[in-house]
Amino acid sequence: MRRPVVALVGRPNVGKSTIFNRLIGKNIAITQDTPGVTRDRIYGTANYRDYSFHVIDTGGIDISDGKFNSEIKGQAELAIDEADIVLFVVDGKEGLTANDYVVRDILMHSKRPVIVVINKTDTKNFKEHEYDFYELGFDTYIKVSAEQNAGFYDLLEELTKDFKEIPDDDDDIVKFSIIGRPNVGKSSLVNAILNEDRVIVSDIAGTTRDAVDTTFTYHGEDFVVIDTAGMRKRGKIYETVEKYSLLRSLKAIDRSDVCLLVIDAAEGIIEQDKHIAGYAKEAGKAIIIVVNKWDTVQDKDKKMKEFTKEIRNNFQFISFAPIVYLSALTKKRIHTLMPEVIKVYKNATREVKTSVLNDIITDAYALNLPPTYKGKRLKIYFSAQVDVKPPTFNINVNSKGLIHFSYERYLENKIRENFDFEGTPIVLQFKNKGEE
Repeated sequence: MRRPVVALVGRPNVGKSTIFNRLIGKNIAITQDTPGVTRDRIYGTANYRDYSFHVIDTGGIDISDGKFNSEIKGQAELAIDEADIVLFVVDGKEGLTANDYVVRDILMHSKRPVIVVINKTDTKNFKEHEYDFYELGFDTYIKVSAEQNAGFYDLLEELTKDFKEIPDDDDDIVKFSIIGRPNVGKSSLVNAILNEDRVIVSDIAGTTRDAVDTTFTYHGEDFVVIDTAGMRKRGKIYETVEKYSLLRSLKAIDRSDVCLLVIDAAEGIIEQDKHIAGYAKEAGKAIIIVVNKWDTVQDKDKKMKEFTKEIRNNFQFISFAPIVYLSALTKKRIHTLMPEVIKVYKNATREVKTSVLNDIITDAYALNLPPTYKGKRLKIYFSAQVDVKPPTFNINVNSKGLIHFSYERYLENKIRENFDFEGTPIVLQFKNKGEE
């Protein structure tokens, strides 16, 4: 399933970042009373009722000659291009300005559904401008106060009234995506996979407008590879400008069972590699780290040990992910990749018998009792697996408040010691006795 995408756009300092934080329930965007603070698009996931959707916060569009303004305008236009619906944020305190009309024209040209969000409606000046906003010519207007957290029920009801998660075809086929920053060889890797002797490529068309999907058969089993590098609408700008590529990866991650995070062996690890890996883990996806361009490395045995150590140090939060070294260009070691995809998918769908799981958790508890807190000690009553992709376990306890992150990590490690969950995150959900 693909989550819908909502983009927040508007001129500077109208409160987009505060609205973004309200929608996703986290204080991620930088909010200051200085125009133009949010220069880059910021991404988050919002949940309302049974709906889940991506939210993009963009920098303010300004027609002045500021240093960042043309870049911000380009980012906003790309965000609009990716969005299923746009929230056009305007300032109820100051009223309309020339910049608002610039944004209006961009949105009219985009043909995207638009909700005009009038912010700062709790201010005294709002009544002076209340009816001016209808000059913008859109159909839907919602009044909010991001500072006071007012009007968001109406906004979310309007926003989600026609929402449905967008289904993919062939849900039973294993899907894996090639993710990573630009120019690490994602397209070359797709080509290398599809050109392997044991692979039969199908002529089935892509399943969504957002991705280049290729269905192929490997050892008699069907797979879909999702190529984020092929997702272009406006030439090469998505791939040549690093910051424009992230949303592409987010969409591909959503639709994948397994994510192949591609790293450039020649350039090494950079911060964006870790950001993209974090999104895949947060989405609960199985992950394989693929070190590409291995043909460019000298003294490969020594370098592999050093690079593996560097990867483990930088990606401690996905220590479960296996590492594959290969060259998409020369196809050296390409044969090692598909067996890893199959293995980690199998692990992500692994189911553990309740009786065996309880034995493991009981033994782990007896071996290492949790410390007491204010005279109370955590007690574990019962454990059961409740889901796969990722494997998810409910653990009934006397009080969730007694769970320390180190003890949660200890229990996870004990589960991993007894069952092969390499390549997949696992989720422990602690429940008070009697809690649903």
